[in-house]
Amino acid sequence: MSEKPAVAVVGLGYVGLPLAMEFVFGGCRVHGVDADPEKPRILLEDKRSYLRHIPSDKVRQAVETGRFSASVGFDDLEDCDAVLICVPTPLGPSREPELRYVRETGEEIAAHLRQGQLVVLESTTYPGTTRDELVPILESSGLQAGRDFHVAFSPEREDPGNKTFSTRTIPKLVGALTEEGGRLARDIYLHAVEDVVVVGSPEVAEMAKITENTYRAVNIALVNELKLLADRMDIDIWEVIDAASTKPFGYTPFYPGPGLGGHCIPIDPFYLTWRAHQFGMPTRFIELAGEVNTRMPAFVVEKVCMALNRQEKSVKGSRILLLGMAYKPDIDDYRETPALKVMERLQEMGARVDYNDPYVKRIPEGTRQTSFTPESVDLSEETLSECDCVVVITNHSCYDYQWIVDHSRVVVDTRNACSGVDDPQGKVVKA
Repeated sequence: MSEKPAVAVVGLGYVGLPLAMEFVFGGCRVHGVDADPEKPRILLEDKRSYLRHIPSDKVRQAVETGRFSASVGFDDLEDCDAVLICVPTPLGPSREPELRYVRETGEEIAAHLRQGQLVVLESTTYPGTTRDELVPILESSGLQAGRDFHVAFSPEREDPGNKTFSTRTIPKLVGALTEEGGRLARDIYLHAVEDVVVVGSPEVAEMAKITENTYRAVNIALVNELKLLADRMDIDIWEVIDAASTKPFGYTPFYPGPGLGGHCIPIDPFYLTWRAHQFGMPTRFIELAGEVNTRMPAFVVEKVCMALNRQEKSVKGSRILLLGMAYKPDIDDYRETPALKVMERLQEMGARVDYNDPYVKRIPEGTRQTSFTPESVDLSEETLSECDCVVVITNHSCYDYQWIVDHSRVVVDTRNACSGVDDPQGKVVKA
């Protein structure tokens, strides 16, 4: 292998594009592959980014190095030393793992696989996927994994919008079929990240990733349930969390919200519970957490109903504005956003519901979450004053919450975003 490896990244989304950029700036030649022809065109012709947290200047510089290329086809994979798979792993209609994109990508790679290559799965999945699902597909090429080519699992740990950690500074886990494969993966990833941690097998790396997100899901469920209890007891859960956080040991704060969002936390625990049932073991703790988190949008709707009742209004016929469609602040990622669940329920009840999000201008029709096409409306004094209720779903830092409260009739705040607002008329309802 050359001193600076050539790397293919399959899937140029929230995981693949940041990783591809880091490899380019690490001196590697990178070829990106994506099924959406618009992505290669935007990157190569427009030389700009389609992800808010990846600056367009970075994309332009990467393209101008001459080391970055992109296409919808897999023909250039034969010239690459490593192929990294960064495709979606969603849930099916019955919350079962959907590995179609992994399998299809594996078949394409198998058609171009050559001796000595490294294939790494980065998509989050259940323990055993790399060995039991991906390897047999790759070996349909006639080559043998661990002998003719190498296979590893290295889970993505992207956190869009994180101002402390980036793709390069987040330690990278790697679990390969063989020790040689682990060393090879470590050496290649060190061109893109500062620290690589090699573990004993793909299953350890797969389980580690799913454990990270299950840990977060369970703790968020705990604090969401505490929020429901505190609400009934007329206690401010946000003040409780601040108080508990003064303890310098034994407590890590997690924060409640309108429901889980993003590709990882709402999905990954269900991958683990599905796999656990194959081993005859129920995962009651994890499944209970899932139940708590999935009912949070209904709690928000209940608070909206109460806020409208204060104005002697029913939900039916009311005009409601949701602030924020992204699943967390200051990003443009709306995957699994609870905002859509709140919107759909309120519409079913007869409300007219709009949303504003400066980063999510439109939700395309046909996504897994919705069959309609909502678009962001302008945020103005007139828009706020005409609404019967404004609901803060995502606490974007660009919002002026004092201005929002001043010009709204009532604000249902699911994120404690209005905690420092002067509210003499008691317009803010915490949810």
